Amino acid sequence: MLTPNILTIAGSDSGGGAGIQADLKTIMALGGYGMSVITALTAQNGTTVAGIHAPDPSFAVLQLATVLEGFPVQAAKTGMLFSAEIIRALAPLLEKRAFPLVVDPVAVSQSGCRLLEDSAVKAMTECMLPLSDLLTPNIPEAAMLTGMAIATLDDQAEAGQRILAMGARAVLVKGGHMPGSSVVTDCLCQPGADPKMLPQPLVDTANNHGTGCTLSAAIATGLGMGLSLLEAVLQAQRYINLALRQSYAPGKGCGPVNHAAGLKRIEL
Repeated sequence: MLTPNILTIAGSDSGGGAGIQADLKTIMALGGYGMSVITALTAQNGTTVAGIHAPDPSFAVLQLATVLEGFPVQAAKTGMLFSAEIIRALAPLLEKRAFPLVVDPVAVSQSGCRLLEDSAVKAMTECMLPLSDLLTPNIPEAAMLTGMAIATLDDQAEAGQRILAMGARAVLVKGGHMPGSSVVTDCLCQPGADPKMLPQPLVDTANNHGTGCTLSAAIATGLGMGLSLLEAVLQAQRYINLALRQSYAPGKGCGPVNHAAGLKRIEL
């Protein structure tokens, strides 16, 4: 099979563990060719996001238009979009796409810093959610979008159904923030089907920076390779679980998952 072109539209993490950097590592590790549209620059490490600089929305649009003109895209994902202006500027081009789109509604970094302006939540709901072939909120993000508290698996399923009713074509409510369990259960909701609970063993590590970015990039790569949505999600779950088991801390604070987990080092 030819190497699929996978596009990530997200923010840059100067610490290398999340955002564009995590996406491109994931895409390559899973056999895709990664391209990027950078929506924001962050000054970031494992303990904090010290600053955010967003380009003019017209430049984000120029990046996207130029990539789409030069490459056939098999799948794409969005991550940190930051502002209502950037979201509303990118949406018309993405609406015309002919490839699957995974939307990760990134709102807060692993260190607890806001990555989505409060004023952008409405734009995310109105413009990006209806474009998503799969929306991948974690529990706090699903609570933000639905306004409901999520404390049980039934709550996860209910939140997923509510987000479907808001216009998403499918929803994966991630369970990593659910306390008190030896498994992490993601809930996949699709129209006309019962919610699917997809458990994975809990990995006991503090080095989980970039997990959401990595999972959504892995799903997009699977879709770009022609997998069904369920197959792409299950493959992505296996990849992130392995990457968490081999995670490490290259610097201070929360370290990244290991995007090279499972790859063989080539001796030159």
